Amino acid sequence: EMSFTPSYKSLRKHELSDWYHDAKFGIFIHWSLSSVPAFAVADKGDIKEVIKKEGFKGHFKNNPYAEWYLNTLRIEGSPTQEYHKITYGEKFSYDDIVPIFNEAIKKWDPHGWAELFKRAGARYVVLVTKHHDGFLLWPSKYANPHKENYFASRDIVGELTSAVTSKGMKMGFYYSGALDWTFNENPIKDMVSFVTNGSLDPEYAEYVDKHWYELIDSYSPIILWNDIGYPPAGKDMELMAYFYNKTPDGVVNDRWTKLGKLVRNALKLWPVKKIVGWIAKRVITKGGGTGLKPSHYDFRTPEYAHFRKIKKFKWECTRGIGNSFGYNKMEPESNYLTLEELVHMFVDIVSKNGNLLLNVGPTADGTIPEIQKNLILNFGKWLEINGEGIYGTRPWIRAESKTLDGLEVRYTQKNEVLYAFLLGKPTESPVVIESLNVEANTEIDLLGYSQGLKWQNDGENLSISITDELRDAPAYTLKLNPKPAE
Repeated sequence: EMSFTPSYKSLRKHELSDWYHDAKFGIFIHWSLSSVPAFAVADKGDIKEVIKKEGFKGHFKNNPYAEWYLNTLRIEGSPTQEYHKITYGEKFSYDDIVPIFNEAIKKWDPHGWAELFKRAGARYVVLVTKHHDGFLLWPSKYANPHKENYFASRDIVGELTSAVTSKGMKMGFYYSGALDWTFNENPIKDMVSFVTNGSLDPEYAEYVDKHWYELIDSYSPIILWNDIGYPPAGKDMELMAYFYNKTPDGVVNDRWTKLGKLVRNALKLWPVKKIVGWIAKRVITKGGGTGLKPSHYDFRTPEYAHFRKIKKFKWECTRGIGNSFGYNKMEPESNYLTLEELVHMFVDIVSKNGNLLLNVGPTADGTIPEIQKNLILNFGKWLEINGEGIYGTRPWIRAESKTLDGLEVRYTQKNEVLYAFLLGKPTESPVVIESLNVEANTEIDLLGYSQGLKWQNDGENLSISITDELRDAPAYTLKLNPKPAE
């Protein structure tokens, strides 16, 4: 085991643990005060669609993320502001939600969550311990200096960690490093105010550092999932070295970039502001963007996006089941992923060296809405049959192919085996996969069905006879042993 020191040269020697490569699927949980109003604009599409149509100003005013309720509430003329006035009245503040949330969470069952996530096929869980609203989900020794009793009445972090690890899953923590709207009440209205909103106060940096150390020492997470960035005065290198030395197989994400005062002031200059806005819009709407790259990370985190090609670096697609992370009661069923969409997206991600961190957004009392619950349970049933081609695999020499009748195909490999996923139900037999030949001694099976399919190389293609009556499923997995020579 290595001993790490607080320098980027030392930290870069940290190797991503195999458990994270092998896990493939994790559950994200956004649960905070915003789950009480549970409101966001839901008729304009996901984050990419809103930004493409309305730009960043339109996005922040009509933010589809319900967990951004407090920020959107502060934007004059926003639908969230109008909703809040009608629902709660002019004098009802965001802080007034605290006792409502703390009363609601008395009903929460952490073991029920852990059992659900296990059945869904998740290998790890990441809980939001503090989102941008600054509300804490654990009884920290380091209280918010601007708010009294601004934390959950139950130790949600501790209770869920115990429940999750008891089921054999690994536990990680999200923490909003750069943004805390109790330290800066100015709303984020555009891209520049987004990247410059985080507090520059050394007091805030110390507050963040202490929280991360407390979370590590008290609850032993295996993932540090920081968001938006890190306070310029924060000691992120010391924190990561401490974490790795304490947890050798721990991993950290890529959202730790620091933006100091000089850079922030430069970003506010009109020409720079326009260029930054244009670049950010292009990256986000194109898909696959991961934001600014910090000096050290173990994996990248594109949001509501994934890559078109296999990446050498490890990455994790993060997204909600709908267009929001936090629960949004306004979302219609049409906003939510179908099982077919989820499976196809997931297989594509895994084939390109990615994991999927899929978010559930509970209601205030900890209930996971039926539409979310049913989706991940059905996903778990698909994984029970096809997980052999998912867990513990690595990308092959290429990720994609097609059948002659137009079905998309994705590949993974493990040891001497190649897995070929048919993204849809074949309508013809034999199934002919383009540009794939195998060796004469190859055995081909269809996971979940009788063994030993007949096959033949047909020119540059592979022809496979499937005689079983196939059950309806979003995707089917062919197992080829041994895999073709690379």
